[in-house]
Amino acid sequence: MIFITAKFRVLPEYADRWPEIADEFTRATRGEPGCLWFDWSRSLDDPEEYVLVEAFRDGDAGAAHVQSAHFRQAQQTLPPHLAETPRIVNATVPQDDWSLLGEMAVPERS
Repeated sequence: MIFITAKFRVLPEYADRWPEIADEFTRATRGEPGCLWFDWSRSLDDPEEYVLVEAFRDGDAGAAHVQSAHFRQAQQTLPPHLAETPRIVNATVPQDDWSLLGEMAVPERS
């Protein structure tokens, strides 16, 4: 799978509205057949930073994502709300879902 994490620094005046601003792009991406997940989180340390964790089935699915009409639209509509160019980590990993964090295993509850 292609696993991507990106950090988006949003201009202060748009920070509280970022989920709404990115909503159309988020919904369209989640609807792609090769998208495994596409999840936003807001930083606890910096209220103007959002972290996007996304995964695609494979390289073909990742390529289809960046070639989609909604991606091209987001390239136009999202940057005016950003303080800087987003930072990204993009890696191919040999799995297709989240693994369990064994070091913090939670025993079964009855």
